[in-house]
Amino acid sequence: MASNKEAGWRTADIVALVLVLVGAINWGLVGLFAFDLVAAIFGGMTVSSRIVYTLVGVAGIYTIVALPGMPRRWSLRVPAEIVRERELTHV
Repeated sequence: MASNKEAGWRTADIVALVLVLVGAINWGLVGLFAFDLVAAIFGGMTVSSRIVYTLVGVAGIYTIVALPGMPRRWSLRVPAEIVRERELTHV
């Protein structure tokens, strides 16, 4: 079971992933159709849209920095007793 600290990092990973996906979809729409979804929802360069753009940028930076630790946080850990039992039965 994940510790509280790991659970907090996992939550941050999920939030960052969602924001990065929002940014990727938005840029895809801009590139393909010249349609800015964030601006369409929140208005062009309003405070709300700037907050969304900033959060997407921060999420991208977080993802780059946190990426090396993500596999460790998301891996399923096998209890040590099961590992020892498997080692003994496979000898």
